[in-house]
Amino acid sequence: MIRITELRLPLDHPPEALRSAVVARLKVRSDQLADFTVFRRAYDARKKTAMVWIYTVDCQLSEGADEALVLSRHEGDNHVRPSPDTRYQLIGAAPADFYAAGRPRPVVVGFGPCGLFAALVLAQMGLKPIVLERGKQVRERTKDTWGLWRKSVLNPESNVQFGEGGAGTFSDGKLYSQISDPRHLTRKVLTEFVKAGAPEEILFVSKPHIGTFRLVSMIEKMRADIEALGGEIRFQQKVVDVRIEAGAIRGLVLEGGEQLDADHVVLALGHSARDTFTMLHGRGVAMEAKPFSIGYRIEHPQSLIDKARFGPNAGHPELGAADYKLVHHASNGRSVYSFCMCPGGTVVAATSEPNRVVTNGMSQYSRAERNANAGIVVGISPQDYRQDGLVSGPVSPLDGMAFQRIWESRAFELGGGDYMAPGALVGDFVAGRHGSAISREFGSVLPSYKPGVHLTDLAEPGRGSLPDYALAAIREALPAFEKQIRGFSMADAVLTGVETRTSSPLRIPRGKDYQSLNVRGLYPAGEGAGYAGGIMSAGVDGIEVAEALGAHLLAST
Repeated sequence: MIRITELRLPLDHPPEALRSAVVARLKVRSDQLADFTVFRRAYDARKKTAMVWIYTVDCQLSEGADEALVLSRHEGDNHVRPSPDTRYQLIGAAPADFYAAGRPRPVVVGFGPCGLFAALVLAQMGLKPIVLERGKQVRERTKDTWGLWRKSVLNPESNVQFGEGGAGTFSDGKLYSQISDPRHLTRKVLTEFVKAGAPEEILFVSKPHIGTFRLVSMIEKMRADIEALGGEIRFQQKVVDVRIEAGAIRGLVLEGGEQLDADHVVLALGHSARDTFTMLHGRGVAMEAKPFSIGYRIEHPQSLIDKARFGPNAGHPELGAADYKLVHHASNGRSVYSFCMCPGGTVVAATSEPNRVVTNGMSQYSRAERNANAGIVVGISPQDYRQDGLVSGPVSPLDGMAFQRIWESRAFELGGGDYMAPGALVGDFVAGRHGSAISREFGSVLPSYKPGVHLTDLAEPGRGSLPDYALAAIREALPAFEKQIRGFSMADAVLTGVETRTSSPLRIPRGKDYQSLNVRGLYPAGEGAGYAGGIMSAGVDGIEVAEALGAHLLAST
């Protein structure tokens, strides 16, 4: 196979133009090209009046065609080279009698993207993992989540954060990442998703996404695959303690009192498992505070974003809803950036604790809702947690959790209680208006957050919804973003607070063997442990941790 990269064609090229372009680029006769597949397709929108598709194509020559000769014609051309092998190979398989001696099966704690792929790979290796998920199955969990959105009733164990599929289930379902991926493990993630029912286009579009409704049925299919391979998934099984002996994990204690022997545990917690982090810290598991970001969700008309990004091509059926990625370095030294942008989506209530408000963004596969939304967030370091005496007591790796809770509780109060979110019009926020000068009615942009948004003063002196330095940085960034997205700082755009769960506020350090630095057999993994940020990177980390654990187990036979 030969791979061609940077193959450019007009936005509205006819289907046959791609084959013709491949033949011309390879410098072969048409009959010498047996077949080709699109590995990646992206658009270049820098010239809005002349947008183009950029293709990466894998080509198979006809029998008798000399591939070496064709490649020699392109020697020194980095855009024509042999195709890499992106197929996934298991590192080994357990014999049928692997558990005959009564050894404990590996346990995966958490069934979000990381736990899902860790369990799947362990099952494919014949290692029959046990998965413990504190929340409910995905369809039951969906009902509980709608209970918060529609009726302001929070189930602390079944919500956007907890349950089958993890926080990624109620998101845009983005399936792209900027992680280094020399082994093409992201391809393994995408391939498994397609097997589970995802559209095949996710294998080649540059920014694939699935959306919440499709993720639900896919996760159920992958669960069934794990079970068919001998894995076991147990829902509503919250781990409340760990048994550590002589520096090694020996078992888990569940909320109902059951004790489960375990010598190898994948800790695939999400970033919101605060009670579990507290328990692990109390048991002496090594962990450290890490940076994360806080801010608001911002909403604009999706049509405004489409026009700003695509110009006259806005509304083109092949382009869909436009996204954006923005960064501003504020004069106070803070970085402000867009986070988890959701085209044609909604802002959702994402709290997992009573009397706190947390926002996130979500889209369906169609991305057809009226508004675009994104987090506009400011980077926070562990040194910030104790500024102004906000977090007190002995310095702890859990300081970031305490910091998050302060602003989530403030948001609950500013929203008026009942899980309504505090909000403000961008015009008021940028102008620094307070008190009676604040708008009390929405303009052309109606917020999508449910249970509802209460317009208030997000930046009231001494009682703001974020630290003063974050407020100042965001107030400066919004007009700056106008230079890249015309209309971004429109007066009627809506800010909804607060976005605090951008990533885990701590890290559970691990060695090159993926095990905890001070507890053998404990494998910290995924977003909660500080090693991923999003569905793809969490899935890849789950695969790598499962491989490390599997290799260790198989070596012991």
